[in-house]
Amino acid sequence: MEETLIHVYLPQGFADWEVGHAMAYLNQHPHQFMPTPYTVRTVGETHEPVRSMGGLTLLPDMTLAEVEPANSALLILPGGTSWDAAGNTAAAEKARAFVAAEVPVAAICGATAGLARAGLLDERRHTSNAADYLRATGYAGVPHYVEAPVVRDAGIITAASTAPVAFAVAIFEALNLYTLEVRAAWSGLFSTGEARYYHALVSALGAPGSEST
Repeated sequence: MEETLIHVYLPQGFADWEVGHAMAYLNQHPHQFMPTPYTVRTVGETHEPVRSMGGLTLLPDMTLAEVEPANSALLILPGGTSWDAAGNTAAAEKARAFVAAEVPVAAICGATAGLARAGLLDERRHTSNAADYLRATGYAGVPHYVEAPVVRDAGIITAASTAPVAFAVAIFEALNLYTLEVRAAWSGLFSTGEARYYHALVSALGAPGSEST
């Protein structure tokens, strides 16, 4: 059976914690607690190792040039200091190709600034770390900024750096992955740590119709 791929772009110095929740629950593996049809592939500018903000050294599975929207279900763009230096322009252009092909893009923290500079947030509702943060890019989308942890509009998900759990849930929603009950319980568990959400999650996963879609 052909894999259904999700691509995660890894620029130098990327903020690893911002995409960890999403990646862990999107990527199928033998001990996956919540079934998923997806396989995550990491993407770099080159095949050279990438070092994260947290000190992880990773070897990308493929290069940005090798990624095509037709072979992907989603492009995820984590934040990091390179975006603030107006870097990663090739990744922003790849995001433009994804949006044009009607394949969703999910950007968090500094990656939202990259999309703003590329004009991809000029006409969409969106969010980021702060309105002033994006305003500094000189983009034309200021009237569409929303004060919220995460916003999903017209094929693009944007989120603040402080909202990795909400970011993951918005991705699950965009992919129609898991039921509403599963997503709510998962979000509650990782947002609060309360045991009642774990029990609700187990119950929702065991209920009829709780399988991945």
